[in-house]
Amino acid sequence: MFNETMLQMGQEPSVIRELFAYGVARKAEIGADKVFDFSIGNPSVPAPASVGQALIDLAQQPAAQVHAYTQSAGDPAVREVVAENLNKRFGTNYRGANIYMTCGAAASLSISLKAVLEGAEEVIVVAPFFPEYRTWIETHGAKLVAVPARESDFQIDLDAMEAAITPRTKAIIINSPNNPVGVVYTRETLEGLAALLNAKQAEYGTSIFLISDEPYRELAYGGVEVPWVPAIYANTIVCYSWSKSLSLPGERVGYILVPNTLDRWEDVFFAVSGAGRALGFVCAPAVFQQVIARCVDEPADIAAYERNRELLTSMLDELGYEYIQPQGAFYLWMRALESDAKAFSEQAKKHELLIVASDSFGVEGWARLGYCIAPETITNSREAFAALKADY
Repeated sequence: MFNETMLQMGQEPSVIRELFAYGVARKAEIGADKVFDFSIGNPSVPAPASVGQALIDLAQQPAAQVHAYTQSAGDPAVREVVAENLNKRFGTNYRGANIYMTCGAAASLSISLKAVLEGAEEVIVVAPFFPEYRTWIETHGAKLVAVPARESDFQIDLDAMEAAITPRTKAIIINSPNNPVGVVYTRETLEGLAALLNAKQAEYGTSIFLISDEPYRELAYGGVEVPWVPAIYANTIVCYSWSKSLSLPGERVGYILVPNTLDRWEDVFFAVSGAGRALGFVCAPAVFQQVIARCVDEPADIAAYERNRELLTSMLDELGYEYIQPQGAFYLWMRALESDAKAFSEQAKKHELLIVASDSFGVEGWARLGYCIAPETITNSREAFAALKADY
């Protein structure tokens, strides 16, 4: 009668969103100030004033001009503006023809996978990884292969990566700055990965695509470098969203970059276009394409996230928790106080602390804390974290 796989997927909601929904209900029951919700990556920094002004300006224009369909790949003028922004920042020579506008990073990743996968192939991800990677990979008929990161610093383990690559490997997804750990992959790490992939392509006579998932690119702290991946490895596809840099998660607007340095890039771009058509992701929201054209050069406001990072890490240091120092994004990766991360997350709920167990990210024994929240939520959670520590 219907697709049983889709039924099962619908009945198994995202652990993150399930915990977030629990938090919404709990706040309604006992008061928002009594619930300490670190569950979801919903930016707490408001969108820049320029975004609001762009919407006001667009609303004054003729409706047919603002709300009409664009070309399937996006408004050509907007694509040129996005390409020029990248050229200014990274010294590249992209054109609008390299940009496919999308409904956010989720659509970008799903389209990119659909474009390059041809059957029962393999896509490697670095564990811990964003849970929806599995959904998109398996929906397109491929197998997810998880390669654990180095636990000492959560950089890519190149030896483990080399062991995982086979003639069936079609793509590798990397995410830096990283969700859920907050690590930023170093230039040394990425250069080592590029050398490995080039060697494997030569050995197997295949193309291995590196899909760089970059919605947190601008959220990096302390001057840490976030290397431009296409400059390091030619067969890179970049998936981007303005959800975090402009605080527009609900507007679902982003892009796929198919660089002109990529082998047969024009054919790959047409495959991206075909995949967007097949999946129904054509013509990203027209109004927000125009907003992006006006606001693409707006710097990300990360000061609030930096302050929250300091508040949270200082508090956890005082209480004796172990964690990985976040370099970017707005997540902190904390070691659970027992081996069963799910049980640890449930214990935390007894103190109204909502933290995501690491199991959903493909590893055991850790928890993710999103600190894109009000600073007073962090400050007021101290007693709850102390009580949780006392439980063990």
